[in-house]
Amino acid sequence: MLNWDDFHEDTVDDESAAAEPQKPAPAAKPTAQPAAPEPEQVRESASRYQVADEDRLARARKSLDELDVAAGLEELEMGAARIEVDDKKMINARADLNQLVPFKYEWAWQKYLDGSANHWMPQEVNMNADIALWKSNDGLTEDERRIVERSLGYFSTADSLVANNLVLALYRLITNPECRQYLLRQAFEEAIHTHAYQYCVESLGMDEGEVFNMYREVPSVAAKSAWSLKHTQSLARPDFHTGTPETDQELLRNLIAFYCVTEGIFFYCGFSQILSMGRRNKMTGVAEQFQYILRDESMHLNFGVDMINQIKIENPHLWTAEFQDEVTQMIIEGTELEIAYARDSMPRGVLGMNAAIMEEYLHFICNRRLAQIGLKEQYPGADNPFPWMSEIIDLRKEKNFFETRVTEYQVGGALSWD
Repeated sequence: MLNWDDFHEDTVDDESAAAEPQKPAPAAKPTAQPAAPEPEQVRESASRYQVADEDRLARARKSLDELDVAAGLEELEMGAARIEVDDKKMINARADLNQLVPFKYEWAWQKYLDGSANHWMPQEVNMNADIALWKSNDGLTEDERRIVERSLGYFSTADSLVANNLVLALYRLITNPECRQYLLRQAFEEAIHTHAYQYCVESLGMDEGEVFNMYREVPSVAAKSAWSLKHTQSLARPDFHTGTPETDQELLRNLIAFYCVTEGIFFYCGFSQILSMGRRNKMTGVAEQFQYILRDESMHLNFGVDMINQIKIENPHLWTAEFQDEVTQMIIEGTELEIAYARDSMPRGVLGMNAAIMEEYLHFICNRRLAQIGLKEQYPGADNPFPWMSEIIDLRKEKNFFETRVTEYQVGGALSWD
């Protein structure tokens, strides 16, 4: 094995050698020198090396000669007319997906810009106060701890499910490049959200296996995850393609399931619970992370609603009375699942809320989601018992995120609790 010290002793730094007086080197003992290669051996070795290079170059040229340029040009539609705005559509468009402009849906591009402007990273949130509170024996009640654990348990998997749906299904099937641009941004934000939950779990020293596997162990969490997965499976198949009323409706069904229910209803009990905790100066770091996530998710929801409504406009034959009834039923199902989750995560009154108040809030949210895609409200008179949630969604009313960034932070593993 090569020893660095031996190697260092045998080498001399050029500048050091120039600066120090040179000592006469001791006479070296004569050693046997390897015999010089014969001239013919040198020529033969060089010839083999040169032939290898020429052979590789010849094979590369042969491969290029055999390249089916005609087929490639046909695939690229070489010489085709430039894309017109009217060629673009949300689904089943034949326009070149690689050409971002001209824009047809300015709202999609604007949402991409807005999402990019809202960039944040989990480590920028100081978790020290949360760690101290979580580690103390009397910092939180058992009901408050249950809320934190349930929230991190559900959300840590939910955003991964959403990201999988975006990457494996929606991106391939949405045929508008500016919408695809936003989908790429959304997928990155979902990764940031999953990172945020991991950062919270690590900081608090929670059992990572328990939290991240909660969607397989806690029935109220598992039910929501299973419902979301049910609406991903068909679209994620490589052989699934739109182009028929049945498959186009399947895509539309998926969009409504994920944007209006998974992101538009399933997140709202946990959001309101954690943000209510933050309003009481408890778990302020976790609450701040959730505040930024809620802001992102509100953008996702609005983008999804715009996509759904645009598909409806371009494909009115899909929006049948039977399909509307089915979609309404889906959104009611999602609301019932979230109410069941509220009862499980909040068996008693806590943080100025209880399951009954949360049920009214979710009825209010359900009405909003139905109305946003042109469907009839199902809970007449349902009111919003948490008006402060509407204010938090617009972060600018609450605080300027970029003025609250911290430069020093520690996760739980870095702190000593003697």
